[in-house]
Amino acid sequence: MRNSTIRLNLRAARAKAGLSLSKTAELTGVSKAMLGQIERGESSPTLATLWKLAKGFHLPLTALIEDLAQVSETISPAQSHGVDLQGSIRFRTLFAFDPILASESFLLVLEAGQSHVSQPHDIGVIEDVFVVSGEMELLVNEKWHRLKTGDAMRFNADQEHGYRNLSDRNAEFHNTIYYPRNGGFNPLS
Repeated sequence: MRNSTIRLNLRAARAKAGLSLSKTAELTGVSKAMLGQIERGESSPTLATLWKLAKGFHLPLTALIEDLAQVSETISPAQSHGVDLQGSIRFRTLFAFDPILASESFLLVLEAGQSHVSQPHDIGVIEDVFVVSGEMELLVNEKWHRLKTGDAMRFNADQEHGYRNLSDRNAEFHNTIYYPRNGGFNPLS
């Protein structure tokens, strides 16, 4: 992922919605100044900021981070670019948003000692987490659940949730996000 992709996708989403920077700031909770900096390529958003934008526009995350015109049905590690946002979890897209399945999938890396708390997504969003290697903890329903290699958990992501790695090794996990097919969600149409 390059900042130019985010910049272009954000500008396109704002134009499609017919919103000014001020209205977009109200809708997403991201400041007008930050929005302008992202659109001009002067600032890289954090993962938390990207999720605020996605939630505000009722879009999947990959609508902001991927060049969807070039995403194929199958992605190999050589094709998918990793996302390394300063101060955020490293991840790469496994499958971009699929409007038929209403889902998208990622491979995330939690470094030793790293944690990330995610604000609630849109109502009805569900996440699956499957630990590929290492061990981690998942915050769901205000409780931390320990997961090790091979463990999986499905939860409602329209609540605050989080990921943390208390071990001394990196943990990798698949994260699939399912979006509701009704409500205000915009499946890239």
